[in-house]
Amino acid sequence: MVHDWSQMTKDLVAAMKELRGGTPDVMKAFSEMARSATGTNVLDTKTKELIALAIAVATRCDGCVAFHAKAAVEHGASREEVMETMGMAIYMGAGPSVMYAAQAVEAFDQFTALKKG
Repeated sequence: MVHDWSQMTKDLVAAMKELRGGTPDVMKAFSEMARSATGTNVLDTKTKELIALAIAVATRCDGCVAFHAKAAVEHGASREEVMETMGMAIYMGAGPSVMYAAQAVEAFDQFTALKKG
């Protein structure tokens, strides 16, 4: 196991709470942008989370991988959908994205196991 993705999300939530306290206007604006971007119009939430997971891989953001892998599980993404999404992330991000794609699949699998109990 590369990371404990569930623990990472818990740790980051605590750290982000500090950010909200120190930069309330910025974090309020960020939260509003996130709410607006993830709202459903043409694309459903699952599709948007898969896109976000691919971007997390391509930009090499561990915390983003954790949160969007968790959200993909919560919105019903299948492992096959995640794998196809990782194919696109690898295509767009080349070699470094291969390493992050492996971690994103690991995170998705861990959150799937947690959901199953």
